[in-house]
Amino acid sequence: MLLLLLVPTLTALLPFGRAALPLVINTWAFKNASAAAWRALQSGGSVLDAVEQGCARCQVEQCDGSVGYGGSPDESGETTLDAMIINGDTMEVGAVADLRRIKNAIGVARAVMEHTDHTLLVGESASVFAENMGFIAEDLTTNKSVNILSQWLKGNCQPNYRKNVFPDPSQSCGPYKPRAAVRAKKRPRHGNVRSHDTIGMVALDRNGHLAAGTSTNGLTHKVPGRVGDSPIVGAGAYADSSAGGAAATGDGDVMMRFLPSFLAVELMRAGADPSAACETALSRIKRHYSGFFGAIICANTTGHYGAACNKVPGFSQFHFVVSDSESGSPLLKSVDCI
Repeated sequence: MLLLLLVPTLTALLPFGRAALPLVINTWAFKNASAAAWRALQSGGSVLDAVEQGCARCQVEQCDGSVGYGGSPDESGETTLDAMIINGDTMEVGAVADLRRIKNAIGVARAVMEHTDHTLLVGESASVFAENMGFIAEDLTTNKSVNILSQWLKGNCQPNYRKNVFPDPSQSCGPYKPRAAVRAKKRPRHGNVRSHDTIGMVALDRNGHLAAGTSTNGLTHKVPGRVGDSPIVGAGAYADSSAGGAAATGDGDVMMRFLPSFLAVELMRAGADPSAACETALSRIKRHYSGFFGAIICANTTGHYGAACNKVPGFSQFHFVVSDSESGSPLLKSVDCI
């Protein structure tokens, strides 16, 4: 009952979408990822296969430079990967964070789910696990990521994500040492649309089986070891075959504090339509961080779907992709941000 009170009375953000099952919905204009997931379902694969293959396609294509190898180098120039996959029938989850040397992060995440009793493996140990599972170790650095680091260093390491340190992080590179915190207004977030993209995907088959997943190389110039929302259950994505699925994208450091994907699914469980559930999940974040960059996709168990995004300078409309049995091919959809 309490959840019902959270559902906004505002007009839905886009017409109430209804797909002819099966359904694949993913963040951003990543049509090839949607097509790969759709082919998996059409060839008899499970929703887990669809999510894995859809996210894997983005990893190979390095979607927007924010998924897969060679993008978003950290302060030291290294690209690390985060991914997660969730089975909405069994609530089993596999995830990896700060994964090094292994290109197929979503594949390793599924291996965590299927070959361990754990949910999340991180860092060097996750990479060793992946190698033991047969994944090939290779350099994730590219000429592009080397150039990104070089230009950042030439620009006095701007932007960066340090605070309350010296030397002054707004003017120079590190190494940094802590200094006493000074009470101040919240700093403006440095992020932009291209520095936070994540492939987030939800798949639903004709029998009501749901799965969701994410894959990303994180935030450009992040502090080494940083993990965002993508591999965190309920933040980057969530699925429950009795209620629905959701996946989020944007400023993960902020969004993960509010578990927007979990909230959206619980709102759909309480009767909210997907568009309203998406909007409410973001409005909870907006109360505290009005200028955050973020968006979310939602789908319920009947195949209705929706999306929402927070309007900030340079980001007034969010694109996502839907594949279903009526379209037969990925359709690009959009929603105006609020």
